[in-house]
Amino acid sequence: MREMIEVQKKLVPDLLSTMQKRYQILQYIRLMQPIGRRSLSISLGISERILRAEVQFLKDRNLISIETSGMTLTEDGTNLLRALEEMMKDVLGLTLMENKLKEKLNLKRVIIVSGDSDQSSWVKKEMGRACVTCIKEHLSGDNTVAVTGGTTLAAVAEMMTPDSNRDLLFVPARGGLGENVENQANTICAKMAERAMGNYRLLHVPDQLSAEAWQSLIEEPSIKELLKMIKSSSMVVHGIGDAMTMAERRRTAAFDMEKIEHGKAVAEAFGYYFDETGKVVHKVHTVGIQLDDLANLKNVIAVAGGSSKAKAIHAYMKQSLDSILVTDEGAAKELLRD
Repeated sequence: MREMIEVQKKLVPDLLSTMQKRYQILQYIRLMQPIGRRSLSISLGISERILRAEVQFLKDRNLISIETSGMTLTEDGTNLLRALEEMMKDVLGLTLMENKLKEKLNLKRVIIVSGDSDQSSWVKKEMGRACVTCIKEHLSGDNTVAVTGGTTLAAVAEMMTPDSNRDLLFVPARGGLGENVENQANTICAKMAERAMGNYRLLHVPDQLSAEAWQSLIEEPSIKELLKMIKSSSMVVHGIGDAMTMAERRRTAAFDMEKIEHGKAVAEAFGYYFDETGKVVHKVHTVGIQLDDLANLKNVIAVAGGSSKAKAIHAYMKQSLDSILVTDEGAAKELLRD
């Protein structure tokens, strides 16, 4: 396949660029449907004149449907896009990047989607869609899936699809951060369960607690039972945060903020703050999954993207976890450049 693509690049370079453009149009429509032509033009940075011709081409081949509410993919369009995905990964060089990054970070698997979520919001949805596919590939029988919060996990929840073949239970991997309710682990957990036709349990405790409050809470029978369930999950899906951003979201006290800054923390996950070498420089008392628990979990999927997140991803992955990373081209290029 790779050799064929290289030959095509030399003999008919226009063919690949046209294919890439039409693939991107179909990909965006799938994520945002129904969508109007003007919105599509602005989002993809393609002039309306050029887009009009491309849309007509796709419509004539029954790949998209155009209604007053906007454009949507037809069944043929959905099937074609699914068949094109692996081929386009080779065309865009993403398969090669996945293998290089997997080796560099010593991971079980790396999945890269095209684009940079720092530049285009739709890329985060594409990461969410890729993550949902990965989740379903690793489910078997009765499953308990633990999920954290954040905007990237909210995109995963949004792209979740029904799964009536398995009994799924979704649980929050941590308490609430006191941020926007749609980005809370509890909300994301409930949304995933609803979209997957599964069940869920909620954890009604703050994410950050004093040592005394933490010790008291984890001894509560109902919390204790739920924590046992969370820590024995068959899968955990989590994000990786920028250290300072997460510290601010937690409204971290001045003393601890100084500790995080002095330790030059660049990444945060599960209440742990890491410097560039992967060393833990600060730990928050959180109710939920701890870093040590990950070694006992069968499937760990980290989802994070955007070129600005590269340092955070690299630092967190220094933990030598046997996990899967779902990321985007922007972050991957920065990680490989480093």
